[in-house]
Amino acid sequence: MKTDNCITRKFIMCCLIISIFKVSEAQLPGISESIAKHRQGELIIKANPGDQITIEQLSHEFWFGCAISNSIVGSSMSENDKRQYKENFLKNFNSAVTENAVKWGNMERVKGEIDYTVVDGILKWTEENHIPLRGHNIFWGVPNFVQPWVKELDDNSLRQTLQNRAETLTKRYKGRFAEYDLNNEMIHGNYYEDRLGPEITKQMAQWAHNGDPDAKLYLNDYDILTGNKLADYMAHIRKLLKQGVPIAGIGAQGHLHGETFDRIQLKNALDSLAVFKLPIRVTEFNMPGQRSRFYNDRTISLTAQEEELKAGELVDYYKICFAHPAVEGILMWGFWEGANWIPVSSLYKRDWSKTPAADAYQNLIYNEWWTKKSGKAGETGIFSTAAFYGKYKVTVGGTSRETILTKTSGKVVVDFTR
Repeated sequence: MKTDNCITRKFIMCCLIISIFKVSEAQLPGISESIAKHRQGELIIKANPGDQITIEQLSHEFWFGCAISNSIVGSSMSENDKRQYKENFLKNFNSAVTENAVKWGNMERVKGEIDYTVVDGILKWTEENHIPLRGHNIFWGVPNFVQPWVKELDDNSLRQTLQNRAETLTKRYKGRFAEYDLNNEMIHGNYYEDRLGPEITKQMAQWAHNGDPDAKLYLNDYDILTGNKLADYMAHIRKLLKQGVPIAGIGAQGHLHGETFDRIQLKNALDSLAVFKLPIRVTEFNMPGQRSRFYNDRTISLTAQEEELKAGELVDYYKICFAHPAVEGILMWGFWEGANWIPVSSLYKRDWSKTPAADAYQNLIYNEWWTKKSGKAGETGIFSTAAFYGKYKVTVGGTSRETILTKTSGKVVVDFTR
């Protein structure tokens, strides 16, 4: 009887999730049309009439990324796992964010003893493989994550220490990080503002730009896409913009849901953030998320049925984000059970076997959202096709050329007649 009740509860839960999905599909029509409108441009090939043309996409402009574990540097990960981690990262992702390496508490646990080893190692690998890397983060003012020695400083020393941290980091890595999270999760805790006043965020940005004038500085916070803290975040962004803080983009973490998520609320949150006309990145995605039972008990495994549901939830989340014109990327917060804070949210099991979510993700990115076309130039010598924004190899006859179709330009012409 107890087993029957358990099965019944699981069945009801699955039906509920499926019903949520069906309702959301009805309430959010036009996802495919939005993707075609906002993620595709025109690729035009000029050749001789009748020439055979092949178009092969090499990469996306949109960021499909993931956090990089500190373990790829040093000896804490086995050489076999390290090899597989790197191979599968490159197989799945075109961008990255440091999970822990850049955090001040990791780099300078003891005052004056700064360890650049892990950051240097990760940057070396990402640069060798042409992976743009986010620096997460320059500051993190949630009190629990501020080092004890920092809290012991008097106000003048604290201000000088913050300036030194920002200037030293951005100067050392000038031009190497694609962007930084300036001061992480400010609406959930802002120790530095509490100590030094409301202008400190602007000063942090100025100090970061002293080291690297071109550094792109993002905000980053959580419980935004659920709607729970959306109003607070909107007010926070307005305040910083009014102060003149040079915000380059908006980060919104994507792991505060449970085993499923509210499709309508996700789109509404993205629509709301888009009013600032700043690029949006979904910076920390897990499915299941932090409000699932799998976060508090890391020993639980997913059933086969739950793995399939997870795959469907991931696909829907990505579709809504990819369809939104303001979103420029989505980054998972771990992809392998051996290095993921919510292990069951991974694409790969501990033994590197694939989950259904891995297949669903790869089909989405490299099949459904991937342009591969062939045909012949028409009577005027023109071959034109819709294509996802990104990098391409175009071949006419035996000659190949590479080109980049950007969202900014909307179209690109590759002329083989010259």
